[in-house]
Parts: sequence; structure tokens; C-alpha cells
Amino acid sequence: MPTLLDFRRRIRSVKNTQQITRAMKFIAAARLRRAQETAVSLRPYASGIREILRSAMSRIENPEQFPLLTQRPEEKILVLVTSGERGLAGAFNANVLRQAFEFLREKSDKSIEVITLAKKGRDAFRKRSWKIAAEYVDVTSRADLGKAREISAEVMKIYQSGGADSVYLIYNEFKNVMMQTLRVEKLLPLDRSALVGHDKSVAPESASPAVDYIYEQPAAEIFCKLVPRYVEMQIFRMIAESSAAEHAARMTAMESATSNASDVIDALTLHMNKVRQAAITREIIEVVSGAAAAE
Repeated sequence: MPTLLDFRRRIRSVKNTQQITRAMKFIAAARLRRAQETAVSLRPYASGIREILRSAMSRIENPEQFPLLTQRPEEKILVLVTSGERGLAGAFNANVLRQAFEFLREKSDKSIEVITLAKKGRDAFRKRSWKIAAEYVDVTSRADLGKAREISAEVMKIYQSGGADSVYLIYNEFKNVMMQTLRVEKLLPLDRSALVGHDKSVAPESASPAVDYIYEQPAAEIFCKLVPRYVEMQIFRMIAESSAAEHAARMTAMESATSNASDVIDALTLHMNKVRQAAITREIIEVVSGAAAAE
């Protein structure tokens, strides 16, 4: 049976753990604020660039003449999987990796290559037989446009060289502190359906009349410059959304761990008091019994 000293050691250990989880919660909350501002601010820009691309595409006779719009039979697939950099975020990493493996199993009859973003995804795919085309770490701790451009350049290079017939994105989209949404999006080849906005946080444009843009340059020239920018923005937005979702998941997990630690401390304290009370009662009985025997 545990002694009082054992209970005190256990309570002290749980209190130390609680201090760590509380500190991690505050750190995640501070990082979440910056990541959330970045993710939310990108949504109107992404919606606007989709609208301009949609308008420009409608003025081009043969959009498939552009390399990033070339439609090919889907035999080779490139998948970008964005996970978290660290654990202690609840089911955040497990959910996105489960979704990725399920998607890859559905496409197992195709030739598949994977680009992993963040350490948890890289470590998980290294243990499996899927071919890794590239891997990037320290990208979701803080969304960086320069890193997004580097990744998008690699993706466009693979697609234009014929190394992939289609490109998919798998990531967690930030909804609120308590909820993230798993998303599987087709990035390339770009088609009209892909340019339909899906952000519920942005007011739908269907209620307002379509904007008739006036272009100073030919629509084809503008479209040619905007498509690579659109790919960059989608990847940058994916990283920003995943970063905000990861910090939110970690903050929620650490808040739950801190609360659970309080419950454990209360239960251990109660049990320790019961053991101490039983020991005191036993000693009193022994004293009384000894006094009675002496009489």
C-alpha cells in the first residue's frame, strides 16, 4: 500500500506536469493569435484572385494551351500532405495522416509521389512504402511566403515536366479554436470548378452581379502571370490554415491536460487524507488498547 510519502511525491509530480501544460497552453494561445490573423487575412485575397482568374479564363479561347491547365489522363499523382511540426496537439496529426493514407489507398492503382510538409508527416511517410518526392520541415510553425514560393516552384516544375498529371492538397483548415476541418483539394490542373470559392468566411459573390473587369493587357498574358501566383497563394494559404489549426489543437489539448491534472491532484489528495486518517485512527486504537491492557 502506498505511503504518505509516495502520495506527496506523486502529487508534486502531477503539479509539475500541470505547470508545464499550462505554460504550453499560453504559448500556443499566443502563437494562435498571429497564425489566425494570417489565415483569416488570406481568405479574401484567395477569393479575389480566383474571381479574376475565372474572369480571365472566360475570355480565353483555349485555356489548355497553358502548361498548368493541360488536362492529361490521371496516371501520376502528386500529393502534398501538411501535418504538424510537433505532437501534444490531440488528434491533429493522427487525423490528417489518416485522411492522407485513406486517399492514397483509394488511388493505389496510380503512380503516387508525396511531398511532406512538417516533421510529423515526414516521419510517418518515411516508415511506409510511399515514394517521397520532397520533404520540408519547419514550415507550419509560422507561415512564410518565401517557403511557400519554394514549394510551389517545385510543384509546378514537377507538373510541367510531366512528372505528375494532377496535384492534390491534404491539410487541416482552421475553423475555430475547437474545430478544424480536413480538406482534400485538387490544385492542378487548374479548371473552372477549382476557381469556385469555398470559403464560408467570405461573403458569397453569387448574390452580387458578376464584375466585368477591364484589362490593360491581353487576358491571356494576365492569365499566364496569375496562374503561378494562384498556385503560390493556395500553398501559402494551406500552410497558414494548417499552422493556425495546429496551434488551436495544441492549446485545446493543453487546456484539457491542465484540467485533468487538477482532477488527478484532487483525487490523490483525497486518497492521501483517507490513508492519513486511517493511520491516525489505528494509532489511537493501539494507544487505547494498550492503556486498557495495563489496567
